[in-house]
Amino acid sequence: MPVRENILDLSGQTALVTGASSGIGAGIARCLGRAGANVVVNYRKSEEGAKAVVAELTERGCTAVAIQADVSEEEDVMRLFEETRAAFGTIHILIANAGVQQDAPAHEMTLDQWRTVIDVNLTGQFLCCREAIREFRRRGMTPETCPALGKIVSISSVHQFIPWAGRVNYAASKGGIMLMMQSLAQEYAHEKIRVNGIAPGAVKTQINTESWDDPAAEKDLLRLVPYGRIGEPDDIAQAALWLASDASDYVTGETIVVDGGMALYPAFREGG
Repeated sequence: MPVRENILDLSGQTALVTGASSGIGAGIARCLGRAGANVVVNYRKSEEGAKAVVAELTERGCTAVAIQADVSEEEDVMRLFEETRAAFGTIHILIANAGVQQDAPAHEMTLDQWRTVIDVNLTGQFLCCREAIREFRRRGMTPETCPALGKIVSISSVHQFIPWAGRVNYAASKGGIMLMMQSLAQEYAHEKIRVNGIAPGAVKTQINTESWDDPAAEKDLLRLVPYGRIGEPDDIAQAALWLASDASDYVTGETIVVDGGMALYPAFREGG
């Protein structure tokens, strides 16, 4: 196979990023836009946040649109992809990022709290992955996509393999994402559809502000992060760019853990 030039250049490709009005999703949208992709900034409620991301990308000379959709609703997801095709003709990259937390001890957790987290985090990713695969196969191989027919990146969490008391719904959804991603990668690799995942650790986003905004809370959290800092959305975005690009063409079914060493059981530095 010949050596490819500009393997991080996404020019001519369209990337759909779910949950991209803030946090990790917004960081990924900005990063892919800088790499030349047309970007669809999906949001559920924060139209203002999504439009701000689009405005920032537009100011940089990127092409981006904001599209509202609740990824836990099948009809919304189908409309999201229809509007993406209307705007850009097709989709080449899906970043399945939208996610929520609703924490409670298991004995107090309501069925609604369980279902909401599973519906958004896991079912929502399945619905988006399903529609992306359908679109990849409908479109077929083009010069913009070659050598891959399409790329999917599932944003999970270190809690796909680290249990998390008080958040059984969240941990279950992330564990499900891992095996869903691997199963899709196995099923469609022969069609040159690559499916991979990213498992972030502690990252500065709105979902966990209380864990890093207060100096005492941040110090406590950093005990779990050997690298000595809390992650930024761009740390995750750079991994997403690599997985969405030709630089990772021989990679499928893998999870990149981006956590500053959180998964290394840091308590054992002192003998456990």
